[in-house]
Amino acid sequence: MPAAEVMHRRQGTRYAQAFAAKSMPMSELIKVRDELRAFAAERDWDQFHSPKNLASALAVEAAELLEPFQWLTEDQSRNLTEKQLAAVKNELADVQIYLIRLADKLGVDLLQAVHDKIVRNAEKYPVSEFKGSARKYSET
Repeated sequence: MPAAEVMHRRQGTRYAQAFAAKSMPMSELIKVRDELRAFAAERDWDQFHSPKNLASALAVEAAELLEPFQWLTEDQSRNLTEKQLAAVKNELADVQIYLIRLADKLGVDLLQAVHDKIVRNAEKYPVSEFKGSARKYSET
């Protein structure tokens, strides 16, 4: 196995171990998922929560997350007012709600999916080649 591949695998393993040690307890995510299930069921909204509709709603909410940042400078976006931060928190919550509902409908373990993606990214973007760089792995 080439040395670069060994290094990529080691970095992926390191991130896998770090993620396992720091991730949100699964019970918290399950609790939120169950609250969202109950909320939708009480309102008979489950009939509208197809994967397609949830993905569409997620995209709309992600776009709404941009609104509080519209026309801000880079520095202003890092130093939001209380009102701006409240708007961002509200949109982040909407994004998270639809993300959890979509994952639930598709049977996706979100924490595992995030973990797997971190490992893949560590393999695609080794520190030795990408530290301080914004280029994509395909541009090497």
